[in-house]
Amino acid sequence: MKKNKWILPAACVLAAAAAHVFFLKEWSAGRYMTGSGDGIAQMAVFKKLLFDQYMNGRLFYSYSFGLGGGVYSQLGYYFSTSFLFLFISAAVRILQLIQLSGEADALFWAQASVFISIAKQSFIIFTAACVFRYFVKRPVPAFVGAVLYGSSIIYFRHEVYWDFFTDSMVWLPLLVFGAEKIIREKKPAWFIFACALTLINNFYFAYINLIFIGIYILFRWIIRLEDNEAKRLTQCRMFILSGLLGFGISAVSFIPVVYGYLHNLRPPYSQHIDWLDFSDNILFSSRIIILPAAFLLFLFTFSLYKNRLFRLFAGISLLYILFHFSPFAASAFNGFSAPQNRFEYVLCFTVAGTVAVGLSKLSDISRKSMLMSAILAVLLYWSQVRRFSLDISDHAYLPILLLLGLTIAAFFAAKARLKGAVPAVYGVILLTAVLTANTYEKYALSEGGKIYTVSHTFMTGPDYKGKEQAELIQRLKEKDPDPFARLDWMNGVFNNTPIIYGFNGFSVYSSILNRNLLSFYWNDLQIDMGRESVSRYATLGNRANLYSLLYGKYYMTEKTNEAGVPYGFKKIMESSRYAVYQNQYVLPFVRTADRVYNEDDLKKAPALARERAMLDGIVTESNTTKTKKPPEAENIIRQAEIAPEHADYRDGILTVNEDGGGLIITPHGAAADGGDYYVSFYLMNKAKDQGFTLKVNDYTTTRKSNQSIYKTGVNDLTVRVPKTKNIQIRLPKGSYQLDRLALYEERYATLKSAYRKAEKEPPADLSWRGNTLHISYENKTRAPYIMLPIPYEKGWELKINGRQEQIEKADYSFIGFKAQKGKNDIQLTYYPPYFKPAAAISVISLVFAVIYVRRQKKPGS
Repeated sequence: MKKNKWILPAACVLAAAAAHVFFLKEWSAGRYMTGSGDGIAQMAVFKKLLFDQYMNGRLFYSYSFGLGGGVYSQLGYYFSTSFLFLFISAAVRILQLIQLSGEADALFWAQASVFISIAKQSFIIFTAACVFRYFVKRPVPAFVGAVLYGSSIIYFRHEVYWDFFTDSMVWLPLLVFGAEKIIREKKPAWFIFACALTLINNFYFAYINLIFIGIYILFRWIIRLEDNEAKRLTQCRMFILSGLLGFGISAVSFIPVVYGYLHNLRPPYSQHIDWLDFSDNILFSSRIIILPAAFLLFLFTFSLYKNRLFRLFAGISLLYILFHFSPFAASAFNGFSAPQNRFEYVLCFTVAGTVAVGLSKLSDISRKSMLMSAILAVLLYWSQVRRFSLDISDHAYLPILLLLGLTIAAFFAAKARLKGAVPAVYGVILLTAVLTANTYEKYALSEGGKIYTVSHTFMTGPDYKGKEQAELIQRLKEKDPDPFARLDWMNGVFNNTPIIYGFNGFSVYSSILNRNLLSFYWNDLQIDMGRESVSRYATLGNRANLYSLLYGKYYMTEKTNEAGVPYGFKKIMESSRYAVYQNQYVLPFVRTADRVYNEDDLKKAPALARERAMLDGIVTESNTTKTKKPPEAENIIRQAEIAPEHADYRDGILTVNEDGGGLIITPHGAAADGGDYYVSFYLMNKAKDQGFTLKVNDYTTTRKSNQSIYKTGVNDLTVRVPKTKNIQIRLPKGSYQLDRLALYEERYATLKSAYRKAEKEPPADLSWRGNTLHISYENKTRAPYIMLPIPYEKGWELKINGRQEQIEKADYSFIGFKAQKGKNDIQLTYYPPYFKPAAAISVISLVFAVIYVRRQKKPGS
């Protein structure tokens, strides 16, 4: 009996390993099961960040997450609240303690990805098998259906590119099981448990799962599976109460994470969404789902529809197949944003359930029904071959047709009652699942998605984490061990470079970010990031004032790009390809201000005037404090000559006649002195769908097409240009709206004045302890305000000399507060938004859930 208990888990692991054969071979060759885009730009990087945070006892906040941020809420979409990631992290830590694993850096997580995936898929298959067995009462059909679900191609697509997506495939079967326990037995425990798990782990996929469970319950009210099911009113009451208790238990995670999502900044999706689009081929070449032949054979076996359980799974499957072909449904499942087919693991589950039920009723199918089903299935496949003009001898399509033929043959052999035919049917379906998975891995993911490029060579090379760059950064950290110092450098398009290399930087890439910081970049200071895109920010546009304000001590760049070094930075070290520069005017981490400026008074001021206001004092939202007249910045565009080159320019429309044409701005009489120009303008491509590159002298930036879902929608640009005779705005051939041209001169008098003033102030003593920043500062100037280069976000708590004090949003996106005269013993502690009341709700809900479940167990309740 004990041996039998291990058969199912062992079979699940074996099936998962078989489905990963291709990636196991790739791993042995030094190539990894992770995407060349988000896989190594986000997934492996955030695992490294969070694992390091956990090991250092910092559960909620990271100073190294971009300019600093609450990782519990902002990375809740990824891993910070994932039970599976916490379990994996604990396992990795144990391996480290027994010296079977080294540093858990991004390379480690990429190398471990295939083994983590096998373990996760084994768990998914096991969970689904147990749930399907609850329905069909037979273990082998349940297991076969579970393998179809767990090894579906959407699992591998999601696991490779965004592996936290597949966590939801664990919780979905549990939700269905919980719903059935209420419907059949009036027992709410499993439903409460499943709701809490899915809500805690990921709010986004909880949304998809709960929509599905709502649809499932509606189908179950129409299709009764047992005669003694609870009355619908009783079910409704239990579902509502159990769902609320599950939500309450999840509050400690769900509320802070959803707050972070709601306080992200992303333009609304405004493009037209079609109701239907049948362009995807879900039998041969879809990137999302390939319907297994066994499912279609059962679907066309009309005698099976007499079985209520089959009608349930087949009916939901047909509905979700329709959803697959509906961009509008894809948008609805994505929160009515851009259409995304991330919900289709649900279809894989109901398809697998249909097959499990069909296999359990295989002996009840007549030969005539089976023959009709086979004919209809073959005709459907043939119609798709003709419709999409497929070459059936192609290595990507031929196996699908061969497996169709093999499945039909096995089905007929079973009806002929040949010896071993029924196990052969199970074996063929399992073989179909495994071969389809491995074929998809090779042709769609490795070759089509260029996963083969993610290798040990690449991840230890100069384009990702090179030895030369790492050694130079290490030399810098040894020279200046300041734990708060920030270095501006980004390796190519990897915005999470600072996390990869382990330094404090100015860039980050995450789907959820602090909206105050994004607005600071996009709107308040118009900082160009070198690449237009949502969900990220990078660098400070080479603007010296901002580096000094935000404790930007160092700037690193390739030697070929030395023209872009900000004003006031001096070279201090170099390697063969790179040079590091030090800011000669960096301001202290703790700054004081006795001049207060108001955001409303600066609304129409240019970015340069706002920089000067931040240097000269503090910019606040509050209108209660008496404020100073804001600094000005003179627009000298009328003192400059503007001439088109290889272009025509009239009424704000620039028509570029050949690539590299544009405008030449020649300022009069100011090029001789030191400093920079700030050139500002509104720029929008008149082409419907064409991204482009903008060059302003030596500065290059890229802009998204008007139809890109990653476009920021911000077209007002400010670019810093070192003092020069001419300012050249270069664009590709095309037509552009380019107006609101403005030109400002910055000689950095305000910066130097602020630097001289700061030199007279005593230094602050700073230290991190967990999620608390301790500051000891002697306010000798008696300035009324203190500002910190730490982003303002809900969750910070401030104590000065043991008393609770109020935090203000200062300088558009950072922390400011009233200073005390003399000694200031400051404690800044971060908790996720609403964490304490949410934790209380979770505890109370858990207590009520236990009481409710126990009451339901009593006879007659």
